[in-house]
Amino acid sequence: MSTNDPAPAPARTAAESTPTWPDPPRPGLPNILTVVLDDTGWSDFGCYGSEINTPTIDALAADGLRFTNFHVNPMCSPTRASLFTGRNNHRLGMRFIADTDTGFTNSRGRIDPDVPLLPDLLRPHGYGSYQVGKWHLAPGHEITPAGPYDNWPLRKGFDRFYGFMGGATDQLSPELFEDHHPAAITQSPDYHLSADLADRAISYLREHRVYRSGSPFYLNLALGATHAPLQAPRAYIERYLETFTKGWDRTRIDRLRRQTEAGLVPEGTELTERNPGVVPWDELTGDQQTLYAHLQAVYAGFLEHADAQLGRVVAALRDWDELDNTVVMVLSDNGASREGGPQGAVDVNAPYNGISQTVEQELSRLDRLGGPEGPAHYPEGWATASNTPFRLYKQYTDLGGVRVPLIVHWPRGITDRGGIRDRFAHAIDLAPTLLDIVGATFDEERFDGRSIAAVLGDAGAPAPRTTQYFEMLGHRALWHEGWKAVTTHVPGTSYEDDVWRLYDTRRDFSECHDLAAGQPRRLAGLRAIWEEEAARHGVFPLDDRPLKQLLALRTGQGMHGAARVRLEAGAAHVPAPTRITGSNRSMRATALLRRTADGVLLAGGTAAGGYVLYLKDDHLVFEHHLLGDHVVCSTPGTLPPGTRSVGFRLRCRDDRSAQVTLEAEGAPLAHAEIPTTAGRLSGYGLDVGRDTQSQVSAAYTGEYPLPGDALVHIDLDFTGPQDIEDIADTLEAVE
Repeated sequence: MSTNDPAPAPARTAAESTPTWPDPPRPGLPNILTVVLDDTGWSDFGCYGSEINTPTIDALAADGLRFTNFHVNPMCSPTRASLFTGRNNHRLGMRFIADTDTGFTNSRGRIDPDVPLLPDLLRPHGYGSYQVGKWHLAPGHEITPAGPYDNWPLRKGFDRFYGFMGGATDQLSPELFEDHHPAAITQSPDYHLSADLADRAISYLREHRVYRSGSPFYLNLALGATHAPLQAPRAYIERYLETFTKGWDRTRIDRLRRQTEAGLVPEGTELTERNPGVVPWDELTGDQQTLYAHLQAVYAGFLEHADAQLGRVVAALRDWDELDNTVVMVLSDNGASREGGPQGAVDVNAPYNGISQTVEQELSRLDRLGGPEGPAHYPEGWATASNTPFRLYKQYTDLGGVRVPLIVHWPRGITDRGGIRDRFAHAIDLAPTLLDIVGATFDEERFDGRSIAAVLGDAGAPAPRTTQYFEMLGHRALWHEGWKAVTTHVPGTSYEDDVWRLYDTRRDFSECHDLAAGQPRRLAGLRAIWEEEAARHGVFPLDDRPLKQLLALRTGQGMHGAARVRLEAGAAHVPAPTRITGSNRSMRATALLRRTADGVLLAGGTAAGGYVLYLKDDHLVFEHHLLGDHVVCSTPGTLPPGTRSVGFRLRCRDDRSAQVTLEAEGAPLAHAEIPTTAGRLSGYGLDVGRDTQSQVSAAYTGEYPLPGDALVHIDLDFTGPQDIEDIADTLEAVE
């Protein structure tokens, strides 16, 4: 008897009773693999017109479908929330990134706890669900080894999790978690996060096949690529060192030509004007062109390397005879990012901390590109090229922010191999589509999206919806029955003064020709619909306050609101999102010892940037490393016998410099000047008693652990105020 049937009342004995068992999963249910890239523009895949080699993705497209009218939200957390729930991000409490709780229901920095995610919706059908890679759906102050875990993947329906919790991480020295605890990476000269994530994805699926044979799986593979920091094996970078010397203007022209030839865009599609502030390539100096072409080569190598790692996952599915019955969806979470600024950087920690570097300084470090000391970012001119042929970038509601590639591969369900689909679709449509494919019974009214399963089978099938609103940071847009109204908002100005543009998207694919002046009544009608949709989906109140003001609302949350943090010997890794791991805040670190011994007391960051306090040969040493500046402060003599208290005092100045003083038993022993401090030294947090990642100092090898019985605890006393503006600027740049 099945448990789907009403169970009879139990009799007195087992012999007189009828047993029941759950139904096994229905045979033939498809597996599901969603692959989410980060900050990858609409034109960056080879099959969407790019010069970048993406053979795995191109092969999936050639054997599946490419969507040319697929949309997302303009930032990562909102898109990921919509993908998992089928609902618009404002309704979910994820108006913006997962680090901002404004006190309003549309921006809690997490998904509403009453809303089920796709793993929970698939579970009744026997699916095992696995999250590998980026999450970024939990508030920053909850990202600690002790949680709270309410907004972590396992509490949101996934069976296993391996990846990073925040918006970005170093690809060579990432800050990773497995399930609910920090994860150590295998120290290897050729380590790269994309490869590690592919390894873990294959491992989870292999274990699923062995231990849950006959049950389908859902894997969300969320790569760190191509969000900065841009890092890739040198061989991948060198393939592109000459490719982009032609510049971003020529690249846009070439990509649009290839898009037209491939039938991705209608004949006659035009390029939008160059984005504001982007200098024509021919007007740059030779040094600028050299630097910028190299930075784009890192991006291209990063994407090709990520494609190769996805290729290993696809190959495993093929070897297991699972690929034909796996629905594979490949997409980006938003358009390409302008966060590298006009110049980009060899070391992204410069723009992420608001630190200016000259072109000459950058050129002197080209040999470090893509490595531990070269976590790069490209200039915004290349983001313009990534979003060819569209206007603007991530964070905006113009197409450069919200239209991304979508490839769907499913040999058992798609007969139009290599087909193109031009129907409007959005991230909120994917969860209903997958449930529809699975044959799940669900109430459409629970979702804002609608299934596009019919479109997969028939290019002529109508789009299931006629209307979609967009909003981000006050920028607004509405698509309705092929017409688009959009406005770019200037923070601090009246929303009523915003200038709206109007496009007929059926005849103007790239939204080049503004028809607002000639059709004011149509524009007014679309604006009225936007107001109705915004009210229905919880968009109000509109909020264009600078991020620094929003952060000021929550300064008391988590560790970064504490005046003192005590880190006991053996303490777990302190993640970077706690925001106590930088050097830009005056503080005093005091280690209570049982005895002196060689080893690391406190280490923050990596070889890309960080600080470390350690004991060696009875000398106390502090080192600080950032953007090529390396400061070493050491006690002139050995510590007196019986010393039980050592540490350092950091006094930060308004110009971002600082003085560090080494102390023993509270007495000053040595001083040094740090030219530049930063809140984000490398994106990697703090460790007590060892240096766990690519080491900050070359004075020792490996983790250089302090003996377990030597340390009692370390107190971090923050003596200076939090620089909310600095924190906000860093978060805004990174996310």
